[in-house]
Amino acid sequence: MSKPHIVIISPPTAKANNGNGQTAIRWARFLRQRYRVTLASAADHAIGNIAPAAMIALHARRCAVPIAAYAAIFPQVPRIVVLTGTDLYRDIEFDAAARHSLALATRLVVLQDAGLSVLPRALHSKTSIIYQSALSLTPIVKNPGARIGEVIMIGHLRAEKDPLTFMHAAAKVTSPAVRMIHVGGALEPMLGEQALATQGRTPCYRWIGDQPRAQTRQRLKRAFLSVVTSIMEGGANVIIESVTSGVPVLASDISGNRGMLGDDYEGYFNVGDSQALASLVDRAVTDPAFHARLRAQCAARAPLFSPAREKAAVLELVDNCVHQSGRP
Repeated sequence: MSKPHIVIISPPTAKANNGNGQTAIRWARFLRQRYRVTLASAADHAIGNIAPAAMIALHARRCAVPIAAYAAIFPQVPRIVVLTGTDLYRDIEFDAAARHSLALATRLVVLQDAGLSVLPRALHSKTSIIYQSALSLTPIVKNPGARIGEVIMIGHLRAEKDPLTFMHAAAKVTSPAVRMIHVGGALEPMLGEQALATQGRTPCYRWIGDQPRAQTRQRLKRAFLSVVTSIMEGGANVIIESVTSGVPVLASDISGNRGMLGDDYEGYFNVGDSQALASLVDRAVTDPAFHARLRAQCAARAPLFSPAREKAAVLELVDNCVHQSGRP
């Protein structure tokens, strides 16, 4: 007997080196234990004549067309919609297509617990919280003081990631040992131009562009600090990869980051406050106890991000949806 078929639909720009692409690949790997899985793009996915056992969409607004199509053509097929940061913190307030996707969804998924509070209470009963995961990597050097050097920001250059705050902070850091390294492609060319200009006038700042994911993870595990400057996040993969590599995070104080790191985390700075970010970097360099506390707080969150935990949650969600729909 053939395995039930699951379709995972990602936004058109999903790639192996961005969050939606990573989630699609990881969930497909989990589900292939019990299901036949097809990965598709919202831009060109053609719905066939045979209904799948379930459909998973990794963005409410950008997958709105296939979500609506499945609801119309195969209304009995469960529609699982995973909400991204732009869904939660922008689109569902301003975009009718995103709100329609929420209404059509059989189940919703948020990627950290603070995401639930953003949704209308009427949707809570059909919403699951599933933390994403990453394999743990052991830092090359375990003595934090010996690793002072790279402060790394991993993320493509686009407005939602607010790379300008990282660039401006680089000019304000006073510790001579620090190198501010930005990994990511310029999705918005003007930000790429600003990164090059910053690199030209700020000795400690380097923008190294897009890099292979495996190479980036190896670089991350050698870093002294990881930085997330985003103005909105659904559940940042880079936080997970930093925590599971033993690298403390400095993060913008937004709901999505608090949902990942906890309300009592000491490494937050206000959105856009480059001076506060620079001060935290300098403090981590000059105050080993502070750096150690950040590491300990991150380590306490690491169990949330285990692959076994995420796999169990994904399989339970899909199994329940398929069973309740009566699909084979």
